[in-house]
Amino acid sequence: MNFPFTAIVGQEQLKTALILNVIDPGIGGLLVMGEKGTAKSTAVRALAELLPELAVVRECRFHCQPDGELCSVCQDRQAENPLPQGHKKMRVVELPLGITEDRLIGTLDIEHAIKQGEKRFEPGLLADANRNFLYVDEVNLLEDHIIDLLLDSAAMGINTVEREGISFSHPARFILVGTMNPEEGDLRPQLLDRFGLCVQVTGLHGKEQRMDILRRKAAFDSDPTAFGALWREQQQELAERIVDTRERLASVELTDSALEKIVTITAALHLDGHRADIVIMKTARALAAYRELSAIGNAEIRDAALISLTHRQKRLPFEEVGSERGKLLRVLEESLS
Repeated sequence: MNFPFTAIVGQEQLKTALILNVIDPGIGGLLVMGEKGTAKSTAVRALAELLPELAVVRECRFHCQPDGELCSVCQDRQAENPLPQGHKKMRVVELPLGITEDRLIGTLDIEHAIKQGEKRFEPGLLADANRNFLYVDEVNLLEDHIIDLLLDSAAMGINTVEREGISFSHPARFILVGTMNPEEGDLRPQLLDRFGLCVQVTGLHGKEQRMDILRRKAAFDSDPTAFGALWREQQQELAERIVDTRERLASVELTDSALEKIVTITAALHLDGHRADIVIMKTARALAAYRELSAIGNAEIRDAALISLTHRQKRLPFEEVGSERGKLLRVLEESLS
């Protein structure tokens, strides 16, 4: 049994960023920067347990969505008979640091294909991750080509393996959560940009909050079932709120006024490309839906920008480390006043 999501003390920005990615996985995942022991992995596992079960194709190794994208096997099965359906809980799939390319994306047995005339695909970690959370601790210590493969799959939503003219593909839509301690090494700017959101977490310093952490941890360790029962109502309320928000998301109005404010912010920060604009738009819309609003307001744009842009800002020569946040706050004040 996992620690209840709603019982986690503090770390509101982290919890909100995770929830927004569940509401709209198109936001593009989350990078968490900061020290160890700050409830990062606890929050991810707790949220996965809280969410409703997924509709899946029964006996599919890739957890395909019956009315969505299908793997090569399910496509062949569907051509012959209706696909049998079942349900499965979301889970957290962890990616080890020393993972190889074949273990990540899977392998094709070429010899079997030539001799038997049929494809044999050995799934990799991306198969397990489809429609789940993919959690990568110390993502900045992964080899660059592994990070590239990971982020490419996250962006495309599909994993295709090709060998000797034979190919196999399956959906690879997952919520990517990476963590890193900047003191142990940075990610290349091109890779940072591929994470939709970024939050910085630190330990809580207030005495009462730290005491609350100890009380709740002791109660959970003593009797997880009884502790879970204390939070069942809050857990259910949040689960229902997330489901309702997903359904309401498409009805949130994207006004020209809101879009103009978003591009004014990104233009003032001289950001490359258009990914930042798109992420702010998606995040602000998810926030508006979560807050039961019919349209994006200044508060949603500001809150979205704070977790969408920090890792995308460039530091000019001779600028102090950490000056990016002050610049961002000034731009937000000028653009949203």
